[in-house]
Amino acid sequence: MRLHTLHLQAFGPFAGVHTVDFDALTSDGLFLLHGDTGAGKSTVFAAICVALYGEPPTDRNLQLRSDHAPAGLLTEVTLEVTLAGKRLRIRRVPAQLKAKLRGEGTTTQKAETYLSEWTLDPSGHGRWEALSKSHREAADEIKELLGMSRQQFCQVVLLPQNEFTKFLRASASERKGLLGKLFQTHRFGSVEDWLAGRKTTLAKQRDEARTAVLRLTERIQQEAGADLEPDQGAPVDSDPATLTGPALTWATALHAKAAAREREAATDAALAEEELTGVRDSERTVRERATHQQAHRQASLQLRTLDEQADRQAVLGRRRHDARQGQQVTPLLKAADMATALHTRAQDEERRARTLLNPEHATLGAGELTRAGQHLRADIGALEALLPDEADLQQHRTDLRKLDDERQELAQDLRDATAWLNDAPERRTELGARLEAARNAEENSREQASALKLLATRSEAAKRRDTYVEQTGEADRTVRAAQAATNEAAQEHISIRRRRTDGMAAELALQLIDGEPCAVCGSPTHPDPAAPHTDQPTAADEKAAESRHAQAQDHQQTLQGALQQLLEKAAAARGEAGGDISLADLTADHSALKDRLAEALRAAADAGPASEELTALEEQYTRTDSVRTTAATRLAAADAGYDGLATRMEELDRKLATARAGSPTLARRIAHLTQAADHLAGAAERADATSRTATEHGQAADRAEQAARSAGFDSLEAAERALLSDEEIRVLEDEINQWREQRAAAAARLQDPDLAEAAGLPAADPDEATAQLAAATTRHTHSHAAAVRTTERTRALAGLLAQLTPHIESLEPLEADYRTVDHLHGLVNGTSPSNRLRMQLEAYVLAARLEEVVAAANTRLTHMSEHRYTLVHSDVRASHGARSGLGLKVTDAWTGKDRDTDTLSGGESFFASLSLALGLADVVTAESGGRALDTLFIDEGFGTLDEDTLHKVLDVLDSLRAHDRTVGVISHVPELRRRITHRLHVRKTSTGSTLVRLTEAAQ
Repeated sequence: MRLHTLHLQAFGPFAGVHTVDFDALTSDGLFLLHGDTGAGKSTVFAAICVALYGEPPTDRNLQLRSDHAPAGLLTEVTLEVTLAGKRLRIRRVPAQLKAKLRGEGTTTQKAETYLSEWTLDPSGHGRWEALSKSHREAADEIKELLGMSRQQFCQVVLLPQNEFTKFLRASASERKGLLGKLFQTHRFGSVEDWLAGRKTTLAKQRDEARTAVLRLTERIQQEAGADLEPDQGAPVDSDPATLTGPALTWATALHAKAAAREREAATDAALAEEELTGVRDSERTVRERATHQQAHRQASLQLRTLDEQADRQAVLGRRRHDARQGQQVTPLLKAADMATALHTRAQDEERRARTLLNPEHATLGAGELTRAGQHLRADIGALEALLPDEADLQQHRTDLRKLDDERQELAQDLRDATAWLNDAPERRTELGARLEAARNAEENSREQASALKLLATRSEAAKRRDTYVEQTGEADRTVRAAQAATNEAAQEHISIRRRRTDGMAAELALQLIDGEPCAVCGSPTHPDPAAPHTDQPTAADEKAAESRHAQAQDHQQTLQGALQQLLEKAAAARGEAGGDISLADLTADHSALKDRLAEALRAAADAGPASEELTALEEQYTRTDSVRTTAATRLAAADAGYDGLATRMEELDRKLATARAGSPTLARRIAHLTQAADHLAGAAERADATSRTATEHGQAADRAEQAARSAGFDSLEAAERALLSDEEIRVLEDEINQWREQRAAAAARLQDPDLAEAAGLPAADPDEATAQLAAATTRHTHSHAAAVRTTERTRALAGLLAQLTPHIESLEPLEADYRTVDHLHGLVNGTSPSNRLRMQLEAYVLAARLEEVVAAANTRLTHMSEHRYTLVHSDVRASHGARSGLGLKVTDAWTGKDRDTDTLSGGESFFASLSLALGLADVVTAESGGRALDTLFIDEGFGTLDEDTLHKVLDVLDSLRAHDRTVGVISHVPELRRRITHRLHVRKTSTGSTLVRLTEAAQ
């Protein structure tokens, strides 16, 4: 990689446009980049990194956009560089905010990338040919040509401040992190991570398999039961070795024991079955004999009991005979009873009917009652003929009330219309006055609205005027303070310049070197150089004071400009406000005028309603006058109709009063007479019925008496006592027949041969036989249940054994795989006892790279240290369990002993670190494909070297230049300005940093 030109624009601390010509700057192979702290020396390298990779170095949080840059100048970086023989131009515009082309505010500028290549046409003329505008394509092309990542580039091309001193003194794990990133050996760490993940996966799978085996063995123990002694030789989780082959052997043995117990239980069950069959037959025989004996005893007892009931059965037979004879007389008895009941009921009804009659009719006979009812029916007919007249009278009353209501309503309408018409002229005058007032208010509101708008403008101007006056006072105080600060800075600058001028001799004396001529007198001897005072200011102090004075002046001018703008704005606002009238007065006038305008608008708003009401009044006047005329005409007609109807009503009422005979209405009078006629008719009917039922009662009693004597009864009462219902007769017959059937059945049972034979045998004991059967049944049940349990246990153990076998077959390879992966992981991770150096795989690979780096570094370190120091790679095992393999020692040729790197002095650490950095750059370059890195930057560290060592270090850098390498040194050391001719000076100002190329060595 060779740099040609770098173009910066509004980048970092550089506010303007700057171009670095590296072809001219590196013509001598060595150049110096110097300037004040914070000026932006490292930003030059950051710009190169941004141009190549689109981002700043990995260790810097750099703000790309310059705060000092003008708004119209975009931030961008353009780099011309030769990579792998190709000359490229890379232009990068990072994402940033920029001013809008139209209007105010900002908009986002998207990131842009432009990659071009310098090519020659057939005629030999060169031109830039665009390759890509894609960020990704450009990044891939540049990375392919460079052969390294951004982090590798920043570590190899720029040797940063103190980074390699840290690397020199770092621990093995810290070196591993840096070397792993540079040499991209993380794939070996990935192997370790994969083994760790694989180990975790296998451990999980193995534990799951173990858990499955343990779960099955626990179930086998539960199924086996205590009688098989499953605890002997059972697998346990504390001894994983028992979970494979031994577990299978143990389960097989338990299954064999269970099968033997199953056969024994089957034999016991068969013997119990034979015993139960014999006992059951014996128990059946005893129970049958006991049943026959019990039946014989019950039949004998029943026959004796039935014979004792013979007298009762004779009485029941006689009672049944009398009941059957009485049934022949029953119809006549019932007829006599019915006639008696009918006669009694007729008498009761007649008495109730007579209680409803008027007193004058209560003692009349049946014929007289009938004739009185007929007279009342004739009176009712006459009254019914007058019913239409009564209806007419009621209708007349209704019509009269309606006419009276209509008369009242018409009279009220006439009064209302007359009153309204009398009030209408006054109302018309009021509405005319309202309409005129509203029109005057509308005209006033237009004038007040214009005045209110003008007053609002003056109030806003007065508000701005007061704000600007207040800001002017504050700004004036700020300007006076800035003037005081400027005067103070000027006095300080003058004081420092005067004191530095007074002590210039001492400053020149500090630059004197023995044997070299004095810049003032030319003498090579310096017998009595002037000594500086304790408070002697330096050129940097004077420059800093001058800078502060300039900044104070700029700040004062800025404040004065802002003050002038405020004064101008205040004057303009005062003119708009109409002078210095107070904002409170304007606000009060505005509020009062606003209230008057609101009042005028409210009054003007009444014009429409007033006009509408006036029009409505005229229309209502016409309608009301018509209503008054109509009401007067209709009222006269209603009065005439009312008088005629009242006369007709009086005549009809006199006629109907006589017919009502004190009743409220004819209908009530007719209803009362109709009820009395109905009562007379009912009483006559009840009297006839009483006479008829008396005759029928006497005849029925004579017929019943004659029939009872014919049936053998002495009287009707005796016949009635003998009567029984059909249900009672049926009960008597059932009882008699049941007695006869039970006696015949008992006699027949005593003749049964089986019963007679059993009665002659000894008494049977069924309880004893039942107890023997229960005992045999219990023994059979227990033996059968035991056989079933042992069979089920054997089957269950066989099923669990079948499940256990594949689980053990799965567990055995998992155990073997886990042991293998665990061993490999321990070796790769450095935790296994077999790894004596406790070195990780990635560290082992990096150790080889570190040996190459150390070898490359020693070629320069021996020269810088005058063959005293040599770096040595150490893979000695670290103490206290620390990681090993990436240790560094320093061999001191003066003592012949190895030393720790942190025992080196500051200067020794610098050139050892520089040697290590250069060696690392060589190895990384070779690792990335051998692409030459023609440019190298070294950032600081030279201030720790003495003069001789500095010369040796510069000699080494010169040797790099001899190998066609360009070295850029970033440093503050004055000696380097004298030794290095080509320099790039970064100057820091209040408006941003600038770049100046110098080609003369400093004095």
